Amino acid sequence: MPETTWWKRGVVYQIYPRSFQDSNGDGIGDLNGIRQRLDYLTWLGTDALWISPIYTSPMADFGYDVADYCGIDPIFGTLEDFDHLIEEAHAKGLRLILDFVPNHTSDQHPWFQESRSSRANSKRDWYIWRDPAPDGGPPNNWISNFGGPAWEWDEATEQYYYHAFLREQPDLNWRNAEVRKAMYDALRFWLNRGVDGFRVDVIWHLIKDAEFRDNPPNLGFQPNQAEINRFLQVYSADQPEVHEVVSEMRRVLEEYPERVLIGEIYLPLERLVAYYGQDLSGAHLPFNFQLIHTAWNAREIAALINEYEDALPEGGWPNWVLGNHDQPRIGARVGPRQARVAAMLLLTLRGTPTMYYGDEIGIGKVEIPPEAVQDPWEKNEPGLGLGRDPERTPMHWDGSAQSGFTRGRPWLPLDPSFPSCHVEGLRNEPASILMLYRRLIELRRQHLALSIGRYKPIPTEGDVLAYERQHRTERFLVALNLGQKPHAFPLPDGRTGRVLLSTCLDQGEETIGAQVNLRPDEGLIIALQE
Repeated sequence: MPETTWWKRGVVYQIYPRSFQDSNGDGIGDLNGIRQRLDYLTWLGTDALWISPIYTSPMADFGYDVADYCGIDPIFGTLEDFDHLIEEAHAKGLRLILDFVPNHTSDQHPWFQESRSSRANSKRDWYIWRDPAPDGGPPNNWISNFGGPAWEWDEATEQYYYHAFLREQPDLNWRNAEVRKAMYDALRFWLNRGVDGFRVDVIWHLIKDAEFRDNPPNLGFQPNQAEINRFLQVYSADQPEVHEVVSEMRRVLEEYPERVLIGEIYLPLERLVAYYGQDLSGAHLPFNFQLIHTAWNAREIAALINEYEDALPEGGWPNWVLGNHDQPRIGARVGPRQARVAAMLLLTLRGTPTMYYGDEIGIGKVEIPPEAVQDPWEKNEPGLGLGRDPERTPMHWDGSAQSGFTRGRPWLPLDPSFPSCHVEGLRNEPASILMLYRRLIELRRQHLALSIGRYKPIPTEGDVLAYERQHRTERFLVALNLGQKPHAFPLPDGRTGRVLLSTCLDQGEETIGAQVNLRPDEGLIIALQE
């Protein structure tokens, strides 16, 4: 696939729809709200928007419990609203990627209602049903990702069903050919409406061990960790047969031109890259979350980048992510000054970057009072800091009472800092983090070296990360100071350079000699000259 393909050169922007823009005053974001903000996304320079689930759902897990894969939940609008959104997005040059949740449905989905109605029902095998263990308990020791057993007893049919997440989210049996056909038809439903691709939720979970063997204990488990970590997920996820499923999904997308398949995968690098598939027949972009979990220091990040680049299969296209709806925001993890450095890192590494809404305005950690908690994981395992509400709070648009997000009461509290941290204000501050993101995206669009160019690490000392990006005659040095002390090092090959951009946004395009001088918490993009 050529490197000019849109999903290789472009910047993806993730929207958590409940929190982006409310158009009807109910305090929950919706499709018409997203449509109202498309001009903002084009102004920012993004190429594609990825929307978290909007399907019909009882909202036990805020849309990740799907009751109809071909319907829009009334909270978000209608199919007509969706059609208007995708039509306007395309008219503005934006691609639209949908979240797809194939591992499990809602327990209210008609398929599951049929499946649990009788052991003889034709859809019984669409889900994972097992007899009790000899002692009458669950069939094995598998644990839900949200805590507690992953098996739920069904009194009527006297079997357990498996749920990797909430009990309201029974897992589909992806070994069943009828399940696969039904799900691929759901993909085609949206592809026929013009969707440009899918981000597939927990794609590594789709196939389970055929023998349902117990997971081995995790000898490194600590009591302050999520209960799911008590055992190693050897048999409940990442089974060899899953790659056949991913390849089948890929073939469905290939029935349509220029579509992209993105897989959510939280696995070590050597297992992550297997999801590119044999001969690149799997996911176009197995999500690379390593920057989220790696310690924020130059040496570890440099080693990670090199390890990832080395692990990629030939022709496999890299991608990078700083945050999403399940992980603490980058501003909460590294602070406001390093969040700017992180932005330069994300938007200058080789591969496709995915931004998370609100990071570009510097939203940090939002404290959620106990009475305002919405996340079922936090409710199931309180006090461990597992709650995902802080990274799902509403977007800040202006300085009005609810920051322009809603006329009503927002479903989650806004960050109290919003009066000084909103789009309208930051667009008028030449050195704001929002303007930094816009300039970085603009530079990336202007210079192919910064998107599809070759990556070359540059040896440095201290807490400085440096690398070159090169495409044809263009060469750029990216130098990032991840520390709080100034640092100087020589330009490579005895060259001189011209500073194109500082994360501080406080200097023009100045020429520098043989040495790079970095201030604390500063990143530079330097055009190298002969």
